[in-house]
Amino acid sequence: MTSEAVRTRAHALLALGIKNELLHFRLDLERLEAVADLVADTTRTAYPTLDVPLHSRWRHFEFQGVDRWAVLAGARAWNRDEAARAAFDLAVVSVLLDAGAGTCWTYRDRRSGATIGRSEGLALATLTMFEEGAFSADPNDPLRVDAAVLRDLSAEKLTHGLQIDEANPLVGLEGRLDQLRRLGRVVAEHPEIFGQNDRPRPGGLYDGLARGSERQTIRAPTILSELLLHLTPIWPARERLAGIALGDCWRHPLMRTKDATDGLVPLHKLMQWLTYSLIEPLQWAGHVVTEIDGLTGLAEYRNGGLFVDAGVLILRDTRDAMAQHDVGSPLVVEWRALTVALLDELLGKVRRRLDLDAASFPLARLLQGGTWAAGRSLAGKLRPGGAPPIRVVSDGSVF
Repeated sequence: MTSEAVRTRAHALLALGIKNELLHFRLDLERLEAVADLVADTTRTAYPTLDVPLHSRWRHFEFQGVDRWAVLAGARAWNRDEAARAAFDLAVVSVLLDAGAGTCWTYRDRRSGATIGRSEGLALATLTMFEEGAFSADPNDPLRVDAAVLRDLSAEKLTHGLQIDEANPLVGLEGRLDQLRRLGRVVAEHPEIFGQNDRPRPGGLYDGLARGSERQTIRAPTILSELLLHLTPIWPARERLAGIALGDCWRHPLMRTKDATDGLVPLHKLMQWLTYSLIEPLQWAGHVVTEIDGLTGLAEYRNGGLFVDAGVLILRDTRDAMAQHDVGSPLVVEWRALTVALLDELLGKVRRRLDLDAASFPLARLLQGGTWAAGRSLAGKLRPGGAPPIRVVSDGSVF
């Protein structure tokens, strides 16, 4: 239930790959040099001054040169704690709805007239729903997320907000809806965590983090640990240990330990994506967030697809590229864990190419600069619609 555990076990599988002992992938680590060239070039093109922001949900709210969250928040007479709670509310809901949308779904933005798919489309859809008060119990205060509203969220409201119909299907809608409802129940049942200064709301997490900070300093891995501690009940029934739901944590037969965690490979993609997305609201509220590199890279299909498409990861059985795989299958667990470890290996190589040090180019900037965009670009050149190189059956709560 920590980023350290994610990193340790991911590198344990990478070590097996280096010895050519993995079940589903072979490694060609010499190809990492070409990947580093591609990622460095991608970063320079997107950010010529190399002033790369952190990888977070807030980048998706910056659309066509307009920071829509800044405009929305700037129109309110908030103090910094109120603004932080609202930003936490939005980030939590938007990230939890941000599992892969599939290749068919798009969102038509009424403000610009643009049609946007995938993660960016989901971001604008959730921002619009938030702005219109879809998650608020108070018509006079739309910019909030109330536990009671999430708990009873209807499929019709979510379908309408995401513009879903037969011609515009979204992968994993039911899983997303169930997850938001579970979030509402968890938040409502724990006012001591989520309702310290307001009605129970996801943004109440801010108060606990702010109160626990030492001289307004918060470690990024601590943010993740708090999220995993308080939000694990929202996950579907999967692996449990000592009665605790482990969330995005799976089994791999080669992960051998001599304790109760034998076989377990934690990844926590959405929770780490959410952690990255809570760093900036904390900074806006005057807190200093340290040890950002204590988090890991994100085990998702753009970063992972980059290593497959670039030839670093090679499927032992080429037929696996044509099949669909369950998210908990050893092949997918292996792929995702290798992605985490290879991002660590790539980071130093890209820093050297950009002539940047660890302080100015943490892992979160590599992802933004970076690997996610390079993975999408390479996928778009190789497959219609930019689909990932390995097809994963997801319930809307992982990818």
